[in-house]
Amino acid sequence: MEDNRVMRNQKVGVFDIIKQAPTIFPNIFIFIIFIFLTSLPLFFFMVYYEIFLQTTLVDASNILKKRSGYYFYSVWSTETDSIRPAIPQKSTKDVLHEFAQRGLLHLVPRHLLELCTVIVTVDLASKIHAEEREMTLKEMIHRPINGARMRGTFITSLYVLFFSTCTLSGLIWLVMSYYAVWRHPMFADCGFLVFYGPIFVALLTKYLEWSAVWNMGIVISVLEGTYGIEALLHSAYFSRGSERRGLLLMLVFFVWGQGLRLASLYFGCYEGGMGIVAQVGLWWLGNVFKWVVCMLYFYDCKKRTLEKKVDVELGRAIKAVDNIRKEAETE
Repeated sequence: MEDNRVMRNQKVGVFDIIKQAPTIFPNIFIFIIFIFLTSLPLFFFMVYYEIFLQTTLVDASNILKKRSGYYFYSVWSTETDSIRPAIPQKSTKDVLHEFAQRGLLHLVPRHLLELCTVIVTVDLASKIHAEEREMTLKEMIHRPINGARMRGTFITSLYVLFFSTCTLSGLIWLVMSYYAVWRHPMFADCGFLVFYGPIFVALLTKYLEWSAVWNMGIVISVLEGTYGIEALLHSAYFSRGSERRGLLLMLVFFVWGQGLRLASLYFGCYEGGMGIVAQVGLWWLGNVFKWVVCMLYFYDCKKRTLEKKVDVELGRAIKAVDNIRKEAETE
């Protein structure tokens, strides 16, 4: 009994969950094609969104570099016959206005479009995982989604959006204040490492750890119908003791998404062309994969929690029997 208990309580590793995700689909290509067709609005919106977001990031970076005496680009001056730094054409007010626009695009259309993709992905992947058989494209199309669960998932997603936006705002504020203040030569050697570095790493770590709980809450809303704060509380309960696994899972997909964006900025894909389409396509594939992993992570955490509960109840029963036996022996 003790050996069986130890084997049951062994945690499935982070990379075990990631490797398991593609294997639950008898035909993963049909699944990918179906999810892609249902998320075409999200795909085209993300192409538009990334082009203008990355353009705004470049403009903001140029303004901050200008204040620090550094520049991204140089141009030839016909007046002095020499190379001079390229001065940004947009003012700080214009860039802040553009950031506000990008923020509204993120909060409303992107959130709704991505939520629709998440609901379809999690619901269909869970059915394929439970039935363990191949589905045709026609069967996938005719699989209904519970309307009440969609409404509940939307409510849960609003809570998640609020919490994640607050945390990300803190991270953005740290980065902006570092560039605006601590990039001064007087603070360049110690400012970031002593003050901003630890705070940024700690906040980013907590954001990724909380993201695992938030994402599991959305999965719970899709699969079990629990929504809102109750879904997030259930998620926190199931993920207790697995916080490090959730952190590492979210870190993998965070690095994937931000790495693609940084590569796009480096190669100038935001100027248009197939580069930005490739970046969004790879991001979309990673996003679908992430939600399948979140579903498997939820099932594993729930299984471990229920097994632990059974073990506790079994231990209490054995202890009660031992006490009764001891009392009988003393008599």
